[in-house]
Amino acid sequence: MTESDISLRDRLVDVGVQLLAAEGLQALTLREIARRAGVSHGAPRRYFPTHLELLSAIARRGFADLAGRAHGALARETGGPRARVGALARTYLEFALDEPGMYELMFRHDLLESGHLGLRGTSLPLFGQLAGLVAEVRPEADARRVAGALWAGLHGIAQLWRWGSLQLAAGEEDFGPLLDTVLTAHLGPEAGR
Repeated sequence: MTESDISLRDRLVDVGVQLLAAEGLQALTLREIARRAGVSHGAPRRYFPTHLELLSAIARRGFADLAGRAHGALARETGGPRARVGALARTYLEFALDEPGMYELMFRHDLLESGHLGLRGTSLPLFGQLAGLVAEVRPEADARRVAGALWAGLHGIAQLWRWGSLQLAAGEEDFGPLLDTVLTAHLGPEAGR
């Protein structure tokens, strides 16, 4: 690939990320991305032979953004492993609520299962980091299983919060108390509580 090919490929992904943030998942068509990138409607197919491949490249950007945010949150957290799990969990929920279109795209089953661009592998390092922290908090437990259950709880909070269901059902105005409950359910109470 030439430098201009890489540049156009990146521009198509950039436009897709912007379009996703502004208008949501339903707006991510090859034709619309090409139009906004200022190229012919067939140009994206040169770099992304299928729509799924372009969507996977956009989702990969989302995973990179989430990983960057998580890295920053963990770098700022000065507490022990439990506090670090909490920082990671809060970052995950904030990402899901700040970037709903990207979050939805990142976890689309068809993209994760398609194998395009190793998308499934892109999501696993963050889970591995979570499992490692869980192992420090609960060394007696199967860390991957506990991390999986915790992640499922976080994913559920994110989805139900986005839909407005948890605010109504639990009477909460902030997801913080629900996050604390999920952390306690999976990690046990904080020391000193």
